[in-house]
Amino acid sequence: MIGRLLASAVLSLIIAHIAGAAEARVSDGKAHADAAHNEPRPFDKKAIAWDDVDAAFAQARRSGKRVILAMGANWCHDSRSLAAKFATDEFQALINDNYELVYVDVGRKNRNIDIAQAYGIETIVGTPTVLILSPQGKLLNASTAPTWRNAASRTTEDALVYFQAYAGGEVLDGMP
Repeated sequence: MIGRLLASAVLSLIIAHIAGAAEARVSDGKAHADAAHNEPRPFDKKAIAWDDVDAAFAQARRSGKRVILAMGANWCHDSRSLAAKFATDEFQALINDNYELVYVDVGRKNRNIDIAQAYGIETIVGTPTVLILSPQGKLLNASTAPTWRNAASRTTEDALVYFQAYAGGEVLDGMP
């Protein structure tokens, strides 16, 4: 009898533990989903993107700053992740001091592609594609522009190093 009671108690504890673990996974998944929904969504499909790009270059020529064209979409978690990195205090200081930033909505890689093409990127292979340009429109990161399609997997520190390198000097086509 005691053996059955003990077995029943152990079984109850195991079931309670499994149920609690499952509830925690559901809760963690919801927290993760909630965090994703709180990411910035700066890609405006209604914007007249060329006007935004032209304004950024006009300002860049006056200030001597470089231009970042973040070509992505709000449906893309990597695009939202990069925008979230850009919204941090560390990035805000770097961007404000060194760049004019434009978010260009590319839809499902079928909108505003002519902007990328105008600067030497023929196709958008993934989102985001990040162009770094001189104030005169020279593409400085042709080989690494499409590599940001894994932005969600990159650390903030790695991203900072990348954008700091381009902020400083005449880095061309890749990392220094």
